[in-house]
Amino acid sequence: MGRLVPAVTRALDILELFLEGDGTLSAPEITRKLALPRTTVHELVTTLAARNYLVTLPDQPGRYRLGVRPYQLGSRYAEQLDLAAEGQQVARTVAETCDETVHVAILEGTDVIYIAKVDSTHAVRMVSAAGRRLPAHCTSVGKMLLASLSAPALDARLPEDRPLPAMTPHSITSPHELRRQLAAIRERGVAVERRESNPDVTCVAAPVRDSASQVVAALSISVPMIRWNEERQAELEELVAKGARQLSERLGHRGREL
Repeated sequence: MGRLVPAVTRALDILELFLEGDGTLSAPEITRKLALPRTTVHELVTTLAARNYLVTLPDQPGRYRLGVRPYQLGSRYAEQLDLAAEGQQVARTVAETCDETVHVAILEGTDVIYIAKVDSTHAVRMVSAAGRRLPAHCTSVGKMLLASLSAPALDARLPEDRPLPAMTPHSITSPHELRRQLAAIRERGVAVERRESNPDVTCVAAPVRDSASQVVAALSISVPMIRWNEERQAELEELVAKGARQLSERLGHRGREL
C-alpha cells in the first residue's frame, strides 16, 4: 500500500463533514471540527469550491454545501452498481464470520428470487442455489420484503381472503397470521422463519436499502436446527442486521432505518 497524501486526506475529511447535520458548514466550523490550521482550511475549501465540489449558499456567502461534482461522481457510481455482485461480496463476509449459509434475495410478485449465496463449510448445511424461487411468505427474506410493502401493495399480492400455500407443516397459511407477523417484523427490523420452507432449517433476515432508502433486497442467514438455539438466534440477528447495513451502504444508503 502506498503512502497516503495528507492534503488529499484533509480534503476528503472536509467533504465527508457535509454528510452530517444539515449539510452546510462555514470555514471556522470546519477548522474547529477537524482541528486544522485556519489557512489550510481556507486553501482547501477554496480549491474544492473552484472544482465545484463545494458551493457557497446564495444568502450566506460564508457557508458552504456540497456542489454538483460529488453528485456526478455518485451518479456514475450508482450506474455501475450490481446488486447481485455487491450482495455476493457482503454475503461472503457474513458467511466467513458465522460459517452458516448466507443468501441475498429480491421480491418478484409473491415469490423471492435468490440472487446471491455463500455456503457454510459445515457438513450439515442448507441445499439451495442462486436463481431459486420460493414463496415469499415461507422465507425470512420474503417476510422481510413483504413487511416493507404498503398495505395496498401487500393486499394486491396476497389478498386476505385467499389461503397461502404451504411448503412444510410449519408454513403460515393464514393471511391474517402473516399480516400479524409482518407488523412485528416492521417493528423489530429483523425477520425470523422457523422451519417454514425447510423442516430442518431456520433463517433470520434483515432489509437492504438503496440510496433512496427503498428496501430493494433482504439478506439472510440459514441455520440447520441442530445448530439453532436462543443464544445463536440473538447472535445471528445482530450479524444479519450488520451485514444488511453494509450492503445498504454499498448501494448508497445513508439512513439509520435498518
